[in-house]
Amino acid sequence: SQQGCDPFAQTQRSKLQHRRARINQQINKEMRMRAGAENLFRATSNHKVKETVALELSYVNSNLQLLKEELEELNSSVDVYQNDSESISVPMIPLGLKETKELDLLVPLKDLISEHYGEEGVLFEKEIKEFMELRQAMRTPSRNEAGLELLMEYYNQLYFLDSRFFPPTKSLGVFFHWYDSLTGVPSHQRALAFEKGSVLFNIGALHTQIGARQDRASLPGLNQAIDAFQKAAGAFNYLKENFSNAPSLDMSTASLNMLVRLMVAQVQECVFEKMTLLRSQHNFLARLQLAQEAARVEDVYLLVHQTMTQAHVKDYVPFSWTTMVHVKSEHFKALSHYFAAIALCDCPAATDAELPEQEKAFIQFHVTMPEGPSLRVLLQDPEERRKLGKAHLKKAIMKHEEAMRIHGLCKILRKMDILQEVLSFAHKRSLSKYSEIDHEEDFFETGDAPDIHPKTHQKPEIKSPNFSQVKVTDLFHRLGPLSVFSAKNKWYPARRVHLMRGENGFGFTLRGDSPVLIAGVIPGGCAAEAGLKEGDYIISVNGKDCKWSKHAEVVQLLKSTGEEGVEITVITLQGSEGPRAVDKKAAAMSSGSGMLKSNKENSRKSLMNSKSASTLLVWSKKSKRSKKSTYGVPFTAVGDNEAMY
Repeated sequence: SQQGCDPFAQTQRSKLQHRRARINQQINKEMRMRAGAENLFRATSNHKVKETVALELSYVNSNLQLLKEELEELNSSVDVYQNDSESISVPMIPLGLKETKELDLLVPLKDLISEHYGEEGVLFEKEIKEFMELRQAMRTPSRNEAGLELLMEYYNQLYFLDSRFFPPTKSLGVFFHWYDSLTGVPSHQRALAFEKGSVLFNIGALHTQIGARQDRASLPGLNQAIDAFQKAAGAFNYLKENFSNAPSLDMSTASLNMLVRLMVAQVQECVFEKMTLLRSQHNFLARLQLAQEAARVEDVYLLVHQTMTQAHVKDYVPFSWTTMVHVKSEHFKALSHYFAAIALCDCPAATDAELPEQEKAFIQFHVTMPEGPSLRVLLQDPEERRKLGKAHLKKAIMKHEEAMRIHGLCKILRKMDILQEVLSFAHKRSLSKYSEIDHEEDFFETGDAPDIHPKTHQKPEIKSPNFSQVKVTDLFHRLGPLSVFSAKNKWYPARRVHLMRGENGFGFTLRGDSPVLIAGVIPGGCAAEAGLKEGDYIISVNGKDCKWSKHAEVVQLLKSTGEEGVEITVITLQGSEGPRAVDKKAAAMSSGSGMLKSNKENSRKSLMNSKSASTLLVWSKKSKRSKKSTYGVPFTAVGDNEAMY
């Protein structure tokens, strides 16, 4: 069976998860106290009591504020998730996993199995426990492919749980509790969709942790980081498109939108790093390309920063994240100007042969054309190149300083030496280049360099989760094929029938398999005498369970009976009673009585009015049903997939 990683292995990361869990519990307690105090405040008319409660409320609120700040600091413990390589890479932002409470499904599922399926609930304890163990394991997935597979396996198992135990009109009465990934605020819901969505969120979060820990100083590490962040973006995007009305903020459309954009920006940053790593030739065109890649990274981080400072997201995103994203947009803008200057100053002026190609690249390089001489003159005159290069460096230095200023405003980031190092290294590099090309006799005023046109050679992809890569078998397989034995179907109690064989056989036609269906009953034949009806499913023959049996197997069992006849057990789905029901249904539909529709609407309305459903998540499910049930076809003649027995 699948194992989560040992939550008690005292690695830095599990200490982090422990502290996070502890803070979550404290937040939970404070929230309960606050709710109690607010109720009392509303209920009391006594002035003195009101004052005391108001004081207590302000105390609870400031407590909550402190806890959230502590949690934010934990969420910004980016370094715990980074790799241990010597070379410095700019830190990436990973997400912490959503925590959940333990869930005991033993009693509710056993009850449902006996009520709905008419089976002994006790006989399914092993399967229920196995499911609960899987859920327990997925709370602490390891930060690698195995951890992802564990979450996927659980997510896929929820599809079966949903089909088996969550009827459309009734709640199982179990609450799923999950904590917000960023604030630690608890939420709970009866809808299984909340559980599915939270697991999907954790699949995305785990990808971010895997991406953040790659050694990006090597090409394989960079490619893995790109893959991980693209998959994280895909998971958050899938969540955004398939769920709505989530009770927790981290799964709101605005937050997910921000997370998708953040992941895309981190991919774009890795693409830039990949270019610097692969760039063996230091020619003019390669450096222009680097400047444009850097401008592209600046662009996407600017978009993330705008998204993070919007009304619904601003108070929710850790300040350190917003700051880091802001710092990166300034830092990459500085780099784009630095590489533009290097291209102009460190590369020899264009020869006549190189001119057409360089001219073509340079026309699309700036957002607006630089003032001064024509392109041709500029590219072939070293002095003009130095002038424009100097203007680019001046802008680069301003932006480096801005990045360092913003970085200094955030207490949490100030503790992060890596980022500090990267910023000051880039700043010093630009300064020394500037003093190298600055001549004492320069009498011209350094102009304002136009910005660089953003362009990338590798667009980030948003990779949706591929759920089919982890194959799972339905734990509750023994209940029978889902096409019949599901939460949404209802059937009459099983009937045991003793059937003799006449000279013309049993007198019925069978169709399909798992389970085999009685498609027609010949009037006056043995089957009719025994009380079998068209639309009955054969679930056992002589005590042998046949729910999953193939057509030929059931026929073999029936044929091997002797004089004494055969005991068969059948069930009938409610609403599928023979040809008459089919005719009635057709009549009702054609007569436009509208009864079917209105009943369905009513049952939906009454569900929506019940308290549990008021916050139901909408989970759009693609039906995976491939096998059509064919019980609704009135018996006329033997079709080509039916056989008389």
